[in-house]
Amino acid sequence: MVIKVIVPTPLRQYTGKKDSIEVDARTVGEALSGLTMRYTDLHRHLFTEDGKIRAFVNVYLNDEDIRYLAKDQTPLKDNDVLSIVPSIAGGAAPCRSTCRSNRPGRRLLASAIG
Repeated sequence: MVIKVIVPTPLRQYTGKKDSIEVDARTVGEALSGLTMRYTDLHRHLFTEDGKIRAFVNVYLNDEDIRYLAKDQTPLKDNDVLSIVPSIAGGAAPCRSTCRSNRPGRRLLASAIG
């Protein structure tokens, strides 16, 4: 089955800047394996040393999370779309004693959320 793999922006540097790649595979595992065989630098970003998909890498088959399907054994059919979505962490630390609730932005936010 020929399917399309959508490559997220942070990983495109490992796929020659391609945003999508077609691969021939029968399962999600075969598709990811074929992708990383073609783009070897991508392998360490998707898989652990023991060959499992990294915990912070989410893979969706036609908008369905493969963790709730048959994981890497999920079967594929022609024209399926596989999306790789890395988890993103970070953001601002919660406001503690250094924040003043009388700042204009705080009042606006508080009034906006009720």
